[in-house]
Amino acid sequence: MNRNKPHHSSRSSTRASDDQGPVRLYGIHAVAAALANPQREIGRLLLTDNAENRLEAAIAARNARSEKVTPRDLDRLLGADTVHQGALLETADLAEPTLEELATRSATGGPLVVLDQVTDPHNVGAILRSAAVLGAGGLVMTRRHSPPLSGSLAKAASGGLEVVPVALVANLARALDELGELGVRRIGLDGDGDVTIDSADFSGAVALVLGAEGKGLRRLTRENCDVLARVPAAGSFASLNVSNAAAVALYAAARARAP
Repeated sequence: MNRNKPHHSSRSSTRASDDQGPVRLYGIHAVAAALANPQREIGRLLLTDNAENRLEAAIAARNARSEKVTPRDLDRLLGADTVHQGALLETADLAEPTLEELATRSATGGPLVVLDQVTDPHNVGAILRSAAVLGAGGLVMTRRHSPPLSGSLAKAASGGLEVVPVALVANLARALDELGELGVRRIGLDGDGDVTIDSADFSGAVALVLGAEGKGLRRLTRENCDVLARVPAAGSFASLNVSNAAAVALYAAARARAP
């Protein structure tokens, strides 16, 4: 574990994938949240009649223009299995925070969430939704081995992507090391953790570190945590979905930090 080194600041990478096309957000909640976010660039806005009616107030508030399409048009663009609810926004990635900015947010607000190669977009989206509801200070994940910040992730986040700042890093171990230098206590979630999550110290700047399902935290990730904590389980069934584990940990942090 690395502590008390002089700190430095780094700017993280700009995308979670190598795709250089427009960022596509779909679904009523994801598109409504994007329209309500003044930092989100509004490109092509493709809406069915029904979706346009549902988003009328958000469109007017942003002074945006939409193009009329049919559900079948969106099926052709996004795939027949995509649950787009008649709404598609083409946009660009949001500006990213630095790790130093996230450390400051964690010290004054909620904990950070750090994901170690969690690749399922629905899981990451659900984590972002919980992070938004429970007041997390931000999310950190790697540029590779992470889903793009668009599409099914944004839909599962149900607007959380517009609320929770996300930093993408090239190397997670180095990012955790830097967070430690910045005074952030790194709590790794692990089934064999030394303490239970409800007894962990959530004072000051804190990061919750979660690993991918099955693999859990990688060795270097574990070594860059200050403490390993577990979610108490009843009986022999001791495994939680990573998004559920994140929600439990964020709730424990919110309770501990409540005035």
